[in-house]
Amino acid sequence: MDIPAQIERLRKRFDDVERELSDPRVFADQRRASELGREHRRLKQLFENHAALEKVERELRENEALADDEKADAELRAMAAHELEALRPRRERLFFEVQNAIVPADPNDSRNTIMEIRAGAGGQEAALFAALLYRMYVRYAEGRGWKVEQIDVSPSDLGGFKEVIFSIIGEDVFRRLRYESGVHRVQRVPVTEASGRIHTSTVTVAVLPEAEEVDIEIKPEELEITVCRASGPGGQGVNTTDSAVQMTHKPTGLMVRCADERSQLKNRAKALRVLRSRLLEQRQQEEAVKYAAQRKSQVGTGERNERIRTYNFPQNRVTDHRINLTLHNLPATLEGEIDPLIEPLMHQDLEERLKNAA
Repeated sequence: MDIPAQIERLRKRFDDVERELSDPRVFADQRRASELGREHRRLKQLFENHAALEKVERELRENEALADDEKADAELRAMAAHELEALRPRRERLFFEVQNAIVPADPNDSRNTIMEIRAGAGGQEAALFAALLYRMYVRYAEGRGWKVEQIDVSPSDLGGFKEVIFSIIGEDVFRRLRYESGVHRVQRVPVTEASGRIHTSTVTVAVLPEAEEVDIEIKPEELEITVCRASGPGGQGVNTTDSAVQMTHKPTGLMVRCADERSQLKNRAKALRVLRSRLLEQRQQEEAVKYAAQRKSQVGTGERNERIRTYNFPQNRVTDHRINLTLHNLPATLEGEIDPLIEPLMHQDLEERLKNAA
């Protein structure tokens, strides 16, 4: 890839975007204004990363020359060699970020995300693992400075989750978490197992790019809304008022329930966010099938019926089946250190897009 030529091409595009955004008339179309705003932020970040990459490459050349210079002072040569150890991985990261921003990417990458975790096969054990996965994603989000907002939760008897829905707000959330969509399998001895046998349970994870009002228009007459009292643990304001909201989209039959807030209005707003995102996902899937544009590669299609990962507790092992990657650091993974799983998937995805671009 000729990166300088691509950067020059995108600088011209950046100028066009800035000119369009400076025209007040563009904000009459909120969808267009939102798309331009996202593109502007993405291109601005690309140019910053490219400038940092050029700087690191200059420093690499200087330090390599000094480290190889037999006439130079031995202490300076050692310092240069030490600098190279830090510069090389930084150069690799920046090169990946620049390439990733240049090749055609999913326009959803910069969106906030709604995640839905549901217990699958395995009863109480699946519900307990669903709660563990939820905690893992919350820890990961906290480590990246993202904001997590719970939307709805259905607890199980032993402290697990039959279902939990939450949103994550931050920079490039969907870009990193999109690969988590699918079936997660756990192999361990359940707390309810007296004989010590290893059980296999499953949990499904859905990752949805959060839709904005300008993406999906929902008319009031298309909604059937019912309210009731929230169930489960809670205080006076939760369980003694009709605050829980169930929202059904009549044209599609999609149903969303939200009971996390004490306020009925807040629950309605959260339910509407989830409904919009599900409708956006549905529309995008229909378009992908219609135009045969859905890309299938080693990283998978992201469909929920795919078994994407296994967490094996007896062997301290986590395996991603899409790229045949196995790591023996299960405790760290469950504490939210999932970049060692996510980044190889991002690299695989980039390689596929580079092939398509070529």
